[in-house]
Amino acid sequence: MKKASEFRTLTVDELKQEEINLRKELFNLNFQKVTGEMENPMMIKQVRREISRVLTVINEKLREVNN
Repeated sequence: MKKASEFRTLTVDELKQEEINLRKELFNLNFQKVTGEMENPMMIKQVRREISRVLTVINEKLREVNN
């Protein structure tokens, strides 16, 4: 699990790719949950928070460019 400061070192394109990867991981975790294969249900919460961190940093970077 990365911190927001680690995401701030990445470019916007890299952050968008990270978001895509996290959303795929979230989809897989939800699929595992439905099929009963999930070992750690808290992973869904962690991945959702990490997606939020990525989106927050993307918005911060876009605001810097616009100002």
